Amino acid sequence: MPRVNPIDKYRNIGIIAHIDAGKTTTTERILFYTGKTYRLGSVDEGTTVTDWMAQERERGITIVSAAVTAEWKGYQINVIDTPGHIDFTAEVQRSLRVLDGGVVVFDATQGVEPQSETVWRQADRYGVPRICFINKMDRIGASYEESVASIRRRLGANPIPMQIPIGTEGNFRGVVDLLTREAMVWEDAQGVDVQTIDVPLDLKDQLEEQRAALVEKIAELDDVLTVKFLEDHEISIPELKAALRKAVINNQATPVFCGSSLKNKGVQPVLDAVIDYLPSPIDIPDAQGTHPETDEVINLPSDDSAPLSALVFKIVTDPYVGRLAYLRVYSGTLSQGSMVFNPIKRKRERIGRLLRMYADRREDITEVYAGDIAAILGLKESFTGDTLCDIAKPVVLENISFPEPVISIAIEPKTTVDQDRMGEALRKLSEEDPTFKVRSDETTGQTIISGMGELHLDVLVDRMLREFKVQANVGNPRVAYRETITRALNNVDYKYVRQTGGHGQYGHVVFNMEPLGRGSGIVFENRIVGGVIPKEYISPIEKGVMEASESGVLAGYPFTDVKVTLVDGSYHEVDSSEMAFKMAAIFAFKAGAEKGAPVLLEPIMKVEIIIPEEYLGDVLGQLSSRRGSITGTEMRHGNAQAVRAFVPLAEMFGYATELRSISQGRGIFTMEFDHYAQVSNAVAEKILNS
Repeated sequence: MPRVNPIDKYRNIGIIAHIDAGKTTTTERILFYTGKTYRLGSVDEGTTVTDWMAQERERGITIVSAAVTAEWKGYQINVIDTPGHIDFTAEVQRSLRVLDGGVVVFDATQGVEPQSETVWRQADRYGVPRICFINKMDRIGASYEESVASIRRRLGANPIPMQIPIGTEGNFRGVVDLLTREAMVWEDAQGVDVQTIDVPLDLKDQLEEQRAALVEKIAELDDVLTVKFLEDHEISIPELKAALRKAVINNQATPVFCGSSLKNKGVQPVLDAVIDYLPSPIDIPDAQGTHPETDEVINLPSDDSAPLSALVFKIVTDPYVGRLAYLRVYSGTLSQGSMVFNPIKRKRERIGRLLRMYADRREDITEVYAGDIAAILGLKESFTGDTLCDIAKPVVLENISFPEPVISIAIEPKTTVDQDRMGEALRKLSEEDPTFKVRSDETTGQTIISGMGELHLDVLVDRMLREFKVQANVGNPRVAYRETITRALNNVDYKYVRQTGGHGQYGHVVFNMEPLGRGSGIVFENRIVGGVIPKEYISPIEKGVMEASESGVLAGYPFTDVKVTLVDGSYHEVDSSEMAFKMAAIFAFKAGAEKGAPVLLEPIMKVEIIIPEEYLGDVLGQLSSRRGSITGTEMRHGNAQAVRAFVPLAEMFGYATELRSISQGRGIFTMEFDHYAQVSNAVAEKILNS
């Protein structure tokens, strides 16, 4: 079956923003204006398409990213609505990994907020071109100019305002397009009828002034237009659009639009901008992968006839049809019923049903072409981050990296019937969410689940109850501490010798160990020369180091930020084995950890609190009592103050209630994991004795 739309008419975009900036409402308006829905979904009423989970509708927030497909002016737009809450940051990361462009939504009364910064940096990391939409222009305190200034100031971006708002706050009714000099207003309740009117008299001077600035900014981005501008030649609108599109795709500029999604004003120009300025799959550099055996770099053009390469970026457990795998096809064509290869698992997979996803609804299709996003039903071995490729042309695409969990709770089933159900539920939930970890505590026999925050774990426990019918008792939240060494050690020597009937066991390793900077993890380096230890034993030694690092010497917390260098050792012709060297590595690591002046590390959260100015002193005192380190304060719209601080996660439990109490319910805060830091001796003693 041939393509319906040529590849240059595809747009894969994500709607990304801080929590409560209006992402889901904007997505709902996109679906309505593109004819995908026939009524306007409301977050408050729980009638949205993309927030389809019960937990999302009850809380009024997005928890899982939802993919929908729409058409606008002959273009196919694959839209992913992502969560804004930091606890669900993995959903944003994996979406950005496979998207070609993004629409970043900002609240006009707040400008750049903490999670706006986080998603912006994530988009920078993946090189995703963006346009901005300043939403909620109808709200009291809304400011288009202030919001644009905060994008420039706090994100270090190059925002280019494309419109002038007509009216302010409650009187906001439309926009003036700076390029075309057209004024557009939305007078009907559903915002379907875009009326073009004469530019209001009080905006005419501002229009000409800002249009001249716009033309100059765009001309600066293109050498040919720079010459035309300096020679005072007229630059046409198609020339300006082409230059701006090129700059957006190269991440040199970000066009900014404004409107009010809730009041159905300003969304259609954003859809036009998606087509005009965001890239199609062929406008971005070809994806690259590596050969699984030789590590040779392989170029993967966005071409239907090229060898297949696709990345699985999300797993969803559907109660009716089983496990769904969302994937992005980078090259080639994926056909229903075909056999593909997973080079990471070294397994073949048969493609069962191919589906075009529409949030929680689906439509069967027979083929997925290069540049498209779809879902597969029936994969047995492939999970998030895995590559699917042509059996004859194996290639591995870059995986998706996720942050480590920072909070844990103990969970146990209420009855023996719940025991088996709980194991199955935890397995399926951990397959879906790479930031959700499950392990057994060897000392207590408890099942420990770990995640990115209290809300994250609360939602997962709620899903266990509703979707998997598991009744469980949940313990109090616990912080995911880490251990590390503070002293470098040379020649940590360990011989593992065991004499049993028949062959014995012999493994001998000598390590150097040194502390690394925060966030480095465990690094293993092999410096063995001259065959002192045969090559086949190096991998078991590394496995032993990694296994030993999972349980520390102070309180059993995982080790991190340590470099282990294998410098010497010896082997026995008969008695040496992979197991012997692995055990030698485990014991050597433990011995070195004990001698390396081990310390506890705790997760430090980046916190931003917004409160009316009169509560500033109380909040600062509150943070100091929680071992917080204030990094700055900033005036916001009105008399609001934003306080930024670093606070240990252990001190943030119950903070929401305390902040509400101290600010009469008017304070809000956001927090996200930032780094690990050493715990003071007094606090460490308290933790170790608890």
